[in-house]
Amino acid sequence: MTKAERTRQFIIEQTAPIFNKQGYAGTTLSDLTTSTGLTKGAIYGNFENKEEVALAAFDYNLQLVQQGLQPGLDSSVSVLERLRALPRFYRQTYPKLQCMGGCPVLNAAVEVDDAPPAALQQRVQQSVRRWQESIVGLIQEGQQIGEIPAAVDAPRYATLFIALVEGSMTVARATANPTTLLNSLAHIEHLIDTDLTV
Repeated sequence: MTKAERTRQFIIEQTAPIFNKQGYAGTTLSDLTTSTGLTKGAIYGNFENKEEVALAAFDYNLQLVQQGLQPGLDSSVSVLERLRALPRFYRQTYPKLQCMGGCPVLNAAVEVDDAPPAALQQRVQQSVRRWQESIVGLIQEGQQIGEIPAAVDAPRYATLFIALVEGSMTVARATANPTTLLNSLAHIEHLIDTDLTV
């Protein structure tokens, strides 16, 4: 990496937790300079504006979550086991996610519903769509090899799984109690073991 690329990456890594915790509107230029130790000129020498920093920070936070999920998606294991990786990941990672300010998709989705930078709103929509498509793809793969019943409505279950994860994380965060999330994750596992198992 060049010096400019290293500086850009440093800015992203230092500001990503702040954007995730405080949101786009709640993060100021002062927050960016304080977290990085850089001047306004140094930050805007690497990014056109705050929105561009926020987009890069969202991508970085999302990548951390995706990297955590990836080991559970090893194609050498069964499709059902790869689907079980979703609740297993969130059960294990919930404390870490809370430390980084919660789920970046959920946080950004809530914020862009009120006062969206258009590009961030599009990024959130794309990330949810890709997440749904990946679950649909897994279910359809399982159907093709006879591991999941052909009658299962893949898009319906993909949406349900995402809603159970994100909705229960909202309640868990609001109540400072992970019980709702843990119950929802157990329900996802129950659906996998009953509805999605031949």
